[in-house]
Amino acid sequence: MDDFEAHRPHLHAVATRILGSRAEADDALQEAWIRVERADTSDVENIGGWLTTVVSRVCLTMLDARKRRREEALEAGRLPDPIITRPDDTAPDPEGEALAADAVGAALLVVLETLQPPERLAFVLHDVFAVPFEDIAPIVDRSPDAARQLASRARRRVRGADRDAPTADRQVVDAFLAAGRDGDFQRLLELLDPNVVLRADDGSGALTIVRGARAVATRARAGGVGRVAHAAIVGGVPGFVATEAGVPVAVLAFTVVDGRITGVDALAGPRIAGLDLDAFVAA
Repeated sequence: MDDFEAHRPHLHAVATRILGSRAEADDALQEAWIRVERADTSDVENIGGWLTTVVSRVCLTMLDARKRRREEALEAGRLPDPIITRPDDTAPDPEGEALAADAVGAALLVVLETLQPPERLAFVLHDVFAVPFEDIAPIVDRSPDAARQLASRARRRVRGADRDAPTADRQVVDAFLAAGRDGDFQRLLELLDPNVVLRADDGSGALTIVRGARAVATRARAGGVGRVAHAAIVGGVPGFVATEAGVPVAVLAFTVVDGRITGVDALAGPRIAGLDLDAFVAA
């Protein structure tokens, strides 16, 4: 498996940029390694391209599974486990993720999360890693022209997105937190969409759903005493991890549209036990 190890930095960069998570990239490379170990590579002329294809297929399967898990979790009355990182957690690791660190960061991840898995994969492989559409086509089970269209649609959405939106959305969330701490009910109402929906999952087996700006603002003004909020990217959107005495107690994610919060997903209690929150412990 010398070839795999020689290409590991590049493969890890590919998986990280497609999946948006280094932890999931590690899982993808482990699965890809198993597949490669079982394969006959004697006729492979471009081993680097072939390995990229294998890893990309694994990533596409993982993206599809992620989408299904979210749908199934909501149907079962629970919020899916989100990927949680610090907003500034975009630096490349020593393995060499600098290959694409400047191309796809946390801000772009917010846009990528809105794409369908084939669009996301086609865009990242072609625009970030310059993989030809002829090589992308079999990965997404499309013709080269169709793969080109997938990337083109994704590119338009990425370019059409306001480059300042992630920062602006974070400012809205920060303002919401400040208003909640200050008990400023009117300011909370200004920051919330009239039809905002709060979905809370504490592990009891059923979602608590709160609808409407006044109801959500009332909960926001009443909660959070004694807690410290740490900024985070939660499932690709701005959010925060709340801690008490350095111990994580809640995770919240905010959907912001046109400067107003339209949705809040909140995890607390047993539901956060299995999340990777080490970066926020005693922070």
